[in-house]
Amino acid sequence: LQHIMAVPSYLITFIALLSFSHSTRISIIGTSWHIDDKVTYPQTKAQGLLLNARLIQGAFDDENTTTVSRWYYPDSHKWDPERNTQELIGNLSTYYSYGLRAFTVGMQGGGPIENEFEQNQPWIVTAFRSDGSIKPEWLSRLDSIIKRADAVGLIVILQFFYIGQDTRVLTDNDVVTAVDGATDWVLKQGYTNVLIEVVNECSRSFIHRNLRPDTIQILIKRVQDRSAGKLLVSTSFLPGVPPGPVISQADFILIHGNGLSPAGIISLVNEIRQTPEFKAKPKPIVFNEDSTSIDNCKAAVSVGASWGYYDQGISNYHDGFQSPPVDWKISTTNKKDYFDLVAQLTRV
Repeated sequence: LQHIMAVPSYLITFIALLSFSHSTRISIIGTSWHIDDKVTYPQTKAQGLLLNARLIQGAFDDENTTTVSRWYYPDSHKWDPERNTQELIGNLSTYYSYGLRAFTVGMQGGGPIENEFEQNQPWIVTAFRSDGSIKPEWLSRLDSIIKRADAVGLIVILQFFYIGQDTRVLTDNDVVTAVDGATDWVLKQGYTNVLIEVVNECSRSFIHRNLRPDTIQILIKRVQDRSAGKLLVSTSFLPGVPPGPVISQADFILIHGNGLSPAGIISLVNEIRQTPEFKAKPKPIVFNEDSTSIDNCKAAVSVGASWGYYDQGISNYHDGFQSPPVDWKISTTNKKDYFDLVAQLTRV
C-alpha cells in the first residue's frame, strides 16, 4: 500500500504544471469587453465593462540606496520587492471574488509619493536599463503576477513607461528597443490576459519625443504590428479628450479621471464619443485611474465606461495601493467601499 500511495516528486511537479493550464483570454467585440469569449458581467449594470484597480507597484523595486529606506516595511525595517509581489499575488483571488476583472501594473511603477509625479524623481524604479534592455528580476516578478492573475481570471493592464522614470532609458531609439523587448516578452510568454498601456499619462511633459501625445500613436501601432494584432494596445491621458490619431489607432480608449466630478466623468465620456474618430470606429472607453470616489465609478458605469480605483496611500503599510510598502489587503474603508460597490454592480 505504501508503494501504491507514494508519488515521486517529479510527478508532483508535473501535476502542478498541468494545474496551471487555464488561460484567461481578453477580447473586444464592438464596445464590449469579453473574457473567454463571454461578455463581462452579463445581465448587470456593468455588462461589457472592465472594472479595475490601479495596483501599479506590484513589481516595484528601488535601486537608489539613498531612497529605498522610504519603503521599508515597519516589521522588518527593510524593503523586499519579492515580499511586495507575493503579497499582491496572495490577494488577487479576493479581488476577483468581489467582481474586479482587471488591474494595472507597471514596468516603471507609478509615483510612490503623492504629488511627485513629474521629472527629476530620485528613486530608480524601472524594468528597463538605459539601452532599453529589460532586467530579468523585473520580468520574474511580473511573470508571477500575470500567471496568478491568469489562474484566477483577471486581466493585467501592463504599463511600459511612467513619467520621471522614462529618462532612465536614454534615447528615443532606446525607447523603441524597450517597447519591442517588452512586447516580444509578452508574446513569448504566451499571455492572453494582458492589455498594453504604452505610457501612463502621455500628456505630461515627457522628454522623449516618441512618448508625447502627438506621436504616441506610432508606438501603439508598432506594438499592434509586432504582435500581429494579438495584443490590444492603448495609452492613457490626463483628464481630457485624447488626440484624434490616438482615438483612431488605439484598440481601446484609456483615460484618467483624477480631479473630475461625477458630472465631469459623464461629460468626458460623451465628448470622446462625439469625436469623428470615435464615431468612425467605436471602441471601449476605460478609466484605469481616477480616485477613491465611488460616485465617479457609478457615473462612469452609468454611461457605459469602465472605471479604475486609484488610492495613493502614505507609505504606512495600511492606507492606499500606491505608496510602498503597500498593504494589498482590502483593509480600509475606502478600499472596502469600492470593492463592495463592484460586487453590487456586477452581480445579477
